[in-house]
Amino acid sequence: MRLIVLDTNIIVSAGINSAGPPAKIVANLVLDGMVHIVTSPKVAAEYREVVRRSKFHSYGFPPLWLEYLIEESMRLPDPASWPHPCLDPKDTPFIALAHAAGACLVTGNLKHFPETVRNGVTVVSPADYVLNFTND
Repeated sequence: MRLIVLDTNIIVSAGINSAGPPAKIVANLVLDGMVHIVTSPKVAAEYREVVRRSKFHSYGFPPLWLEYLIEESMRLPDPASWPHPCLDPKDTPFIALAHAAGACLVTGNLKHFPETVRNGVTVVSPADYVLNFTND
């Protein structure tokens, strides 16, 4: 079973555009059991906080599938602090979790995760993940 950590922007994008690569990952791969999401308390809390922002209400947020996705995820404890500073400190829990779980990190913000902060973690865009990592 392939493990992935989804950056919050993937959750938001999947809820906004049901035809895009983030939605394909959530609907076709995760909810169908082809890949397994890894979460931690910090990651799940960020998902819940962000999707409740008023700017997303017009999209019908929070998405109905979010709690199911979190409950069915591989829930790990928050990992130890990440030794490589991220451009945005809010990204640190995601890369640290992916590293701790041996998972791939899927994000729409690749520039937030340059090689210097990855420490061996595979970081890919949602389109790249759908195209290159789903046929294993």
